[in-house]
Amino acid sequence: MNEKSTGDVAYERKQGGPQSDTHQARITQIEEFINEVLKRDLRELEDWIGQYNQEIMEFVQLKNTLQTFDAHLPEGYKTQVNIGSNVFMQARVTQMDKIMVNVGKDVFLEMSMPEAEHFSDVRIKILTKEADVLRDESIKKRTQIKMSLLAIGEREKLMQQEARQ
Repeated sequence: MNEKSTGDVAYERKQGGPQSDTHQARITQIEEFINEVLKRDLRELEDWIGQYNQEIMEFVQLKNTLQTFDAHLPEGYKTQVNIGSNVFMQARVTQMDKIMVNVGKDVFLEMSMPEAEHFSDVRIKILTKEADVLRDESIKKRTQIKMSLLAIGEREKLMQQEARQ
């Protein structure tokens, strides 16, 4: 491709003089900020949102399981229990009035079915609110990236206008 082709911003940047160098330095600075700060922050936020969504789904699954037990299995159910080294044994659960619920940090509490359902509802609401805050932050980061890209575009337009003069 001819080095002087129209629309070749890199060529115009090279030929623009000292003002163009200032614009180019600022564009490079903005690009580095986008890539090294904003995109990294956005990835971290997305990872956190994914973790929150995973935890929300676990509590939704717990709630659905409890409702299924209550509605369809009031006398208990059969299951397989890992007794160690991935060796399973058939078991029958007959007492459905109390269950052990992981309340966090691998701390388990004995709860009744209604208490466990209420606990699940509360955790789902809390986690959803926290995830919503992170989603709002993610939207702000995306907006900052778009605004930075617009700033780059404006600087490039200025460079092109100065090169024409």
